[in-house]
Order: sequence, then structure tokens, then C-alpha cells
Amino acid sequence: MPDRGGGPTGPRIRVGRPSRRVRTLLMTLGVLAVLGMVFTMFAGFWTDWLWYRSVDYSSVFTTTLSTKIGLFVVFGLLMAVSVGFNIWLAHRLRPPLSAMSMEQQNLDRYRMGIAPYKKWLLLGITALVGLIAGASASSQWRTWLMWVNGVSFGQKDPQFNLDVSFYAFDLPWYRFLLGFGFAAAILGLIAAALTHYLYGGLRITSPGARATAAATGHLSVLLGIFVALKAIAYWLDRYGLAVKSSDFKATDSWTGLRYVDANAYLPAKTILFCIAVICALLFFATLWRRTWQLPVIGFGLMVLSAILIGGLYPAIVQKFQVQPNEQAKEAPYVEKNLAATREAYGIDDSQVTEYPGVAETKDQAKLRDDVANAASIRIMDPNIVSPTFQQLQQIRNYYAFPTNLDVDRYAKDGKEQDTVIGLRELNYAGIPKRNWINDHFRYTHGYGVVAAEGTSADAGGRPAFTESDLPSKGDLGTYEQRVYYGERTTTYSIVGGPQKEIDYSDDSGEKTYSYKGDSGVNLDNPMNRAAYAVAFGEPQILYSGAIGEGSRILYNRTPKERVEAIAPWLTIDGDAYPAVIDGRIQWIVDAYTTTNGYPYASRTTLGDTTADSLTATNDQRAVVAQQNQVNYIRNSVKATVDAYSGEVKLYQWDTQDPVLKTWMKAFPDTVEPRSEISRDLMDHLRYPQDLFKVQRELLTRYHVKDANTFLSGSEVWQVPDDPTNKTGETVPPYYLSMRMPDQDEQVFSLTTTFTPNGRDNLSAFMAVNADPGTGDYGKIRILKLPTSTTVSGPKQVQSQFNSQQDIAETIRLLRGGDSEVEYGNLLTVPLDGGLLYVEPVYVRGGGLKYPLLRKVLVTYGGQTAFEDTLEQALDKVFGGEGTPVEPPADEGQDEGTDEGTTPPPSTQQPSTVQEALNDAQKAFEAGQEALKNNDWEAYGRAQEDLEDALRRAEEAQTGGAGGARSSPRATPSASPGSNS
Repeated sequence: MPDRGGGPTGPRIRVGRPSRRVRTLLMTLGVLAVLGMVFTMFAGFWTDWLWYRSVDYSSVFTTTLSTKIGLFVVFGLLMAVSVGFNIWLAHRLRPPLSAMSMEQQNLDRYRMGIAPYKKWLLLGITALVGLIAGASASSQWRTWLMWVNGVSFGQKDPQFNLDVSFYAFDLPWYRFLLGFGFAAAILGLIAAALTHYLYGGLRITSPGARATAAATGHLSVLLGIFVALKAIAYWLDRYGLAVKSSDFKATDSWTGLRYVDANAYLPAKTILFCIAVICALLFFATLWRRTWQLPVIGFGLMVLSAILIGGLYPAIVQKFQVQPNEQAKEAPYVEKNLAATREAYGIDDSQVTEYPGVAETKDQAKLRDDVANAASIRIMDPNIVSPTFQQLQQIRNYYAFPTNLDVDRYAKDGKEQDTVIGLRELNYAGIPKRNWINDHFRYTHGYGVVAAEGTSADAGGRPAFTESDLPSKGDLGTYEQRVYYGERTTTYSIVGGPQKEIDYSDDSGEKTYSYKGDSGVNLDNPMNRAAYAVAFGEPQILYSGAIGEGSRILYNRTPKERVEAIAPWLTIDGDAYPAVIDGRIQWIVDAYTTTNGYPYASRTTLGDTTADSLTATNDQRAVVAQQNQVNYIRNSVKATVDAYSGEVKLYQWDTQDPVLKTWMKAFPDTVEPRSEISRDLMDHLRYPQDLFKVQRELLTRYHVKDANTFLSGSEVWQVPDDPTNKTGETVPPYYLSMRMPDQDEQVFSLTTTFTPNGRDNLSAFMAVNADPGTGDYGKIRILKLPTSTTVSGPKQVQSQFNSQQDIAETIRLLRGGDSEVEYGNLLTVPLDGGLLYVEPVYVRGGGLKYPLLRKVLVTYGGQTAFEDTLEQALDKVFGGEGTPVEPPADEGQDEGTDEGTTPPPSTQQPSTVQEALNDAQKAFEAGQEALKNNDWEAYGRAQEDLEDALRRAEEAQTGGAGGARSSPRATPSASPGSNS
């Protein structure tokens, strides 16, 4: 700057460029930052590729990735070209500029400012909208693959006579294209309008015409495209009515056309389609007429028609035609919904049979003999005894069992029996010293299967183990016992290298092992190590000396996680269960194909429908759903995951499912044919719980086939809450080997009960054949109880158990000290026209940290027994010595001492009864003290004394009551339904 005077000048401060060293440093840091971000993104991609390759499902990764990239590029370019072309065209059609108004003078500054950067600005805008559109389109990879590979259902909808595949595979893709077209038209219109305004094609305050002829033509064409797309939307909306959800008094999730849809909305959509086509043509005509008068009138007519024809007219039809005679108007459409829903959920072949609910045979001895044929009653509750397995079979603190064990079938002495089974998995919280080496190198796997008979316990109330100890031994023979993949294995391990693993410990000391499988990803390659160090955020992977030749990293180790990653198009059942098959521990995972586009089939929300009292306390039991709302589901795939090698195999189970066939076309060679399932594996497959829970929820309404009954709601059922806990959630279904009335022999089944809507008495019992080895696997049988009489439901039975005076007194004694009483699964078994309820009762107390089976509750035909064993309880109930179920006081029963009534408690408690109860209390306390001291001999003596005291109390009580409690006349109205 020149010196302009004004005083002495000081030294001139020179602001120079940074030194070369500083510039070099900054450039180096910038390059390193960019390289770091690029490598971080690459590490995620590379580790995914390595994992899919390690499980031999690289085609899933490449197909999914190529589809996403293809959609991203195609639709990103289309959106970028659409917006960029409209900006370019608007700029090209700009008028000669003359800054004659203040508006144009102000805009001229902006035009001058962006003039040097017009190309870069155009590229930036188009790149931004292209990236956003491409990212949105890439998320539709499932929709694209289902559309391009869609297989016919071979079934047509009743309204439009189109194949179901149109709604399941085609319509979702057409709707995506329509949405993309709307977005492109709107963004193109906004970009063109702004460009025209910036360069004078549109004017707001300037004198003269508000738009040039070129701007008018350009914008009219874009508006015409938008209205034409709206016409297409109206046409597709016609078909969308078949899969539209709406509230209806018969159900909260009605899907399909109703009377007003078929007779008002459907013709309205057709009329609106025609109006929109005419309106679009009027907009296109402005290329020649250069006026918006007719298009604006047409557009206004379309909006008015949408309000009157699409909104007001259907409301009038609903009000004045449907509501006065709703049942007659809606019945034909309800029938379509009933048929479609039952077909879509696989409940169309459900067999509903009337069942009396009361015993038909009076011969008690015969009934007692029939119990063994009716069911193999499981008194080991897999949801209760996990702590018992843990305490007795954990062996080391770094092992653990799942919160909920599983039920399977294993042969013993040539006879199949229900078995409670669990794996001794790795428990990271129990590792003695937590550090990186111990967590990921030394403690890497669990060890062995522990199994127990489901139908019996030992003398101390402990499970009768059929496979136990470490290493495990028993009835299962020889098999690979190491568990590298399990439900509790949620972190990575590095195996097979120089660092030895802890295998297990026995009396001779700690055993070490080195993994010999080919699972996981090899870490010999420095690039692989660097990628995993970045992906897992663990730099020690890069330089640790514990990693060397042969080291492999294992991750994605839970069975459900592996199946979901390999088949991202499947919905995974919440309960994966282990089985010993061909000398290997295999996790069996049930998987479903679903769609939300089955016409007329009502929708259900999987997360809500599959929730019960178990999922409320164990989130590992939750279903892994690709889409939460569905209206079609099939158990189309059975998957296995090897607990040692992690090998995943998918087997086609439902060979007729068109959704599975579609995905098999999209991902060829990923699903093996059903014929590849071995005989040993087939013996351990079962009907999946989550599918059963979905079906039972639908059957609360869709067990009826008559439209009028469905509309009246008189036959609506509900799944009862679990009476054995306080979660407030529904009772879970139970696996049980049992025989339904029309079956010749026991079959492994999945069972549940229903109660009337808003009431607690029993309305139906449901069982599905869960054994694939039988001819009618998957057949649903429902025993429907009469509505004219009341039969006690689970909640009432539990209440009756708790209210029985002698039972309540015994439970009070069992709860003495710091003991806790835990109720097991309340099993329901159909028996000779009546229903047998059985519930094991466990006690966790004293020094014990685990529950032991102490009592069994049994009730049938109004007789209740509470004994030490199931056999004793059954003998008492069917021997006529059971305690009759008393009617509640509010039923109007006389509580006096007249004949036919129960005497007041004071007359039933002579001093000898109190003495016996005092002895029982002393024996119980002695037993608890023996437990604290681990004196099992003293504990056994105390248990014998307790049983003797309770027996004496019962005998004294019965005698003191003059035999009234065992007399048939004691409770003339005694029946399971007396508490309804």
C-alpha cells in the first residue's frame, strides 16, 4: 500500500505464507486424515467380505452389494440428470437481461456473484441430490430382487382376479418407482422455478408479464408430468385397496376391501384417474397455447373432485348405506377376508372339535390308567430349572447355561422321551481375571451338553440327568463337546495361533487346546489384521505377539446372528435350540419367509404377537424380524449352525412357498433341498414357537368361518396371561408329548389355551403336531368347550390352588425362613372329555441358590391334590382322595355346617392337626439348616420327617371333619368351572 502520510511510519508487518515445512506438515496431515477415513470405510467392507467368504456364502455378499450399488448408481444418476437438465434448460431459456426494476437489480448481484462458479454449482447440486436419491434407492434392494425374481403364487385375489404375486412382488416396486418419479418431478420443478426466477424468466414484482413464454412452457410440462404421475397413483390405488389396512369393529387390523371400498372408493379412484389424465394433457397443451388458464381450471377441478368423489361420497355411502345394515353389506367381504387370512397364516386346515370339558367316564381306576396314555407329563420346567443346572453342572464359574433351557426328544431304551437340554456355554463374567488375552485368546469356548429327563426328578427334587459332568457323559454317546458358537457367545475370539486355549478342568488339572477347525478369518495377512484392528477398534490385533501363524478370528457367533447375516431375507425365530446330531452339537434355527402384501389377509405385528412372559424377561427369545408387520408367514427354512465349526446350512422346508422360491432365484445355491436333511436331524426338528404364537393370536378371531359370527364378535377368544408370574404377559406355549382325542398315540406337540374375551374361564385348548416324523405334522387341533357351561381357565386353576386351605398352609411352610416358592409351567392335558391340570412347584431356600422340585399340583374334575410326586398326586386325585375344589363365597353357597357344605375352618383344626403342622415346621427348618451345612444325609432325614408330618396333618384334618372333605356330597357343585 502506498504511504499516504499522516505521521511516522513504523516497521511494516508482513503477513506471509506459512513456511514450506508447515505447509508440508499440514498437507501430510490432511492426506493421512483422508487415507484414514478411506481405510476405515474399506476395513468395514473388507472384513464383511472376508467373513462371508469364510462361511462359504460369498454369493450373498456379492449379490446384495452389487444390487445396492446398481440401484444407487442408476437412480442416483437419474435424479441427478433430471434435476441438472431442468436447471440447464431453465438457464438456456433465460430472457435477455435488462435491469429495469429494483427486483432485477437485486437479482443481478447474485447472478454476477455466481457467474464464475455456475458449472461447479450445477455439478454440486446434481451430485448432492443424486447421492441422496441413490442412497434411498439402494435401501430398496429387497423390493428390486423380489420384483425381478418373483414367482407366481398360483392364487388370484377375489376382487381384481390378479395373481397374489402382483401384490407381494410387483406392487411394492411400482410404488417405489412412483415415489421416485414424484420426487424427481418436484425437485426438477423447484430447481427450474428458482433458475427461471434468478435469470428473469419469472418475475414477482417487476412490471409486465409474470413469466416468459419459455418459462411458462417449461414449468407447465413439469406440472403435467407431476399430474400424470398422480393419475398413475390413482390407478395403482385401486389395487392398493386389496392390501389396505383399516380399523373395523371385528378386528383392529382389517385388510382388504369393504363395501364402501368396492362401491365408493374403487369407482372414485377410476374417475379421478380419468380427470388427472385430462388435466395432465391440458398442462402439456400449454406448449402451444402459452397460457395456464385451462390447466389451472383442470387442476382445480381435480382437487375438488378428490375432495367430493374421493372423500365426501364414500362417507355418505358409509353413513346411509352401510351403517343401517352393516352385517348384510359387509358379510361378502368378511368372507373374503376370512378365507385369505386363514390361507396366508396356514390356519385354513385347523380342525375345531366340540369338547365337553367334563369327564365322561366315572371309573376312576380307568381314568388313572389313561393318564399315562394321554401325555408324558413334563414336571421339569425348562424356564425354572436353569439355575439348578447352573449350580449342579456349571463345574467352573466361567461356564453358564441359558436363562431358559430347551425341550427336545431323545430315545432311551428304545422309547422317545421329552428331555430338558442346555449347553455349558462360556460365561465371560465368570473369568477369574479379565484382560484382553484371557477374554479373547484363553477362554474361547464352552464344553458339553447337560440333559435331564423332563418327566421325572430324583428323590431330592433335582433333575434326573441323562447327560452330565465335565466332560459330559451319559446317554448321548460320543460327540464333539466344544461349544465355540452359542447363544451366550457374543464377543470375538482369536484361536488356532501360538496362544493355547483353556479347554476344561478336571481332577488332574487344567487342560489346554488349540482350535483345529477352519472357521473364522485367517489373521496371517497383515492387511487382514489391520482391517480387524480398525473394524473392532482394537489396535492390539495389529501388533500382538499372541497372534501368529494359524491364528483365526471368530465372530458373529450366536446362531441367530449367523443365520440372519447369511440369509438377510429371512425372519428368525426367537428360540434356537441345540441337539446332538451325528456326533456334533448342532443349533437348530427356524426361519420364516414373510410378506406384507397378501390381498385381503389381515396384518399382525410380529414383535407384539410373539411376545409372552418369557420374552418379557429374556430378550434373547425375541423374534428377529426383517419387517415387523406381515400378513403372510411360512416356516420355509430350517437352518443348522455347528457349535464347533460355525458351519451354517439352510434347508428348504416348505417346498411350495412362492416367497422362498423367489429368494432362491435371487440367491441361488444358498438353500439346500429338503432331501438333504438327514434322518438324525429330522428326529430333532419341531414346530416353531413364534409361528405357533402368531397362529394362535389369529385364531382368537379367525377360528370361525361364518361372517355373521365373526362380525358379532361373540366368539372372540384371548390368550390368557401367564398365571405363574407377574409380568402381565401372555402364557407361553408348551412343548409336550401328548395325545389329542382323535389320535391313537402320543405325539410331540406344542400346546396353548384360550379364554373368552374379558373372562378367565376356559374356551378352547389348542395343540399342533410338532413332530416332523409323523404324517400330520403341523396339523392344528382345537378343542372348543361349550359356552353353556364354565370350565376353569389357567388363572382360575392357579387361584384355586392358592386358595385351598391345606395347600396354602403347606406352601406357607415351604416359604418358611428365607425360602421362595416358584410355580412351574401349568400344563393342560385333555383326558376323557375333561381337562387335567398339572403344575410342578419348586422351592429355592436356605443356603440353596437354585430351585428343587418339592410338590406337584394336580386337578381334574373338581378333585385337587398337592403331593411330593406326580404319581402320588395322580393316585390321590383318581383314587377319590383328592381335595374337592370349593365354590367361591360369592356364588351364594352356604358357609354353615349343614350337610353338603364345608364346615368352617375352626371345626377342621383339632389340636392333633396343629401338632402335626408344628412338627412339619420343625422338620422344614431342620432341612434348611442341613442345606446350609451341605449335610445331605440330615437333609434327607428332615425331608422324610416333613412328609410324615404333612401326612399326619392331612389324616387328622380329614378325620376331624368327619370325612366331609372326601365325601361326594361335600361340594355338590364342585367342578372346574365353579370359580368362573
